[in-house]
Amino acid sequence: MSRLNLDDFSDLIERPDSGVRRDAEERRERLTVPSGALGRLDELGEWLSAAQGTVPVTPIEHPRVILFAGDHGVAELGVSARPAGSAHTLVRSVLDGAGPVSVLARRLNASVRIVDAGLDCDPELLPEDVVRHRVRRGSGRIDVEDALTVEEAEAAVRLGMRIADEEADSGTDLVVLGDLSVGGTTAAATLIAALCGTDASVVTGRGGATIDDLAWMRKCAAIRDALRRARPVLGDQLELLAAVGGADLAATTGFLLQCAVRRMPVILDGVVSSACALVAQRAAFRAPDWWLAGQLSGEPAQSKALDRMALNPLLDHGVTVGEGTGALLALPLVQAAAALAAELPERAETEGDRAED
Repeated sequence: MSRLNLDDFSDLIERPDSGVRRDAEERRERLTVPSGALGRLDELGEWLSAAQGTVPVTPIEHPRVILFAGDHGVAELGVSARPAGSAHTLVRSVLDGAGPVSVLARRLNASVRIVDAGLDCDPELLPEDVVRHRVRRGSGRIDVEDALTVEEAEAAVRLGMRIADEEADSGTDLVVLGDLSVGGTTAAATLIAALCGTDASVVTGRGGATIDDLAWMRKCAAIRDALRRARPVLGDQLELLAAVGGADLAATTGFLLQCAVRRMPVILDGVVSSACALVAQRAAFRAPDWWLAGQLSGEPAQSKALDRMALNPLLDHGVTVGEGTGALLALPLVQAAAALAAELPERAETEGDRAED
């Protein structure tokens, strides 16, 4: 098998249908509710119409939460409030229905799928359908070594692509994307700093489980050292993911790219999914047209990434827990936009309207 070239996605990904979007905008002008009265919901409804290629928009009936899971060796430096190698406990919490994303998903009738791309635990601790995709056990300590080999990075990207195809083929009509990781925000901040040409101190945040000042300084130093390793491979997205990403981040990047190929809309969550989106945008500049930024998590690196992709977050509630929770909170807003665009009646035609025709 020849080596995967992420730049090939640029030729595979098209923008949502602009003609359909114009038709949706024209239909919006004919609705009984005045144009502009629904604020951003109008824009969301028109975006969904273009993504679906249909007017009026089809209501969102089969949303799916996809969580890529992995452990990052850099967590050994004490850059996270959670112990290194403990991401499997987050996975177990979600599987047991105790995680915030589990509670919300039950309320919103959204199914949850967890994909183990690189957890550092015995496979027997988790169900087979979670662990069977694992690329490797944990990722390398990115301040001093590569997270993955290039071959492992490619395998992880291809994993994400397969998951996207499986979801599209099964009828998923909207993806809520998140992560379950320990040390993932450090790798994500490194990717964003490298791609945005920013110093470590500008992108270093406090993580999902807030860290103290000493841990923040350790995290900043780790990102600084990882950046030195990232800059020489900026011209190759696959090598960049291998150097300072991780199996879960590489899989998420492949997933996002293939979702755009399959014309499947995605709601991004926090800094990890935003970092992967930024890598994907580097490979295929049209890809962000298929994504929504669900929330602003407060991580400075996420703000940098969203600004670079010109994605305006739907919510800003200070949710830092991760797990796709912030993106899932945005799902009802997107569903509401679809329902309003599909079900609001058009106003009756007047004599003046007929005269203009």
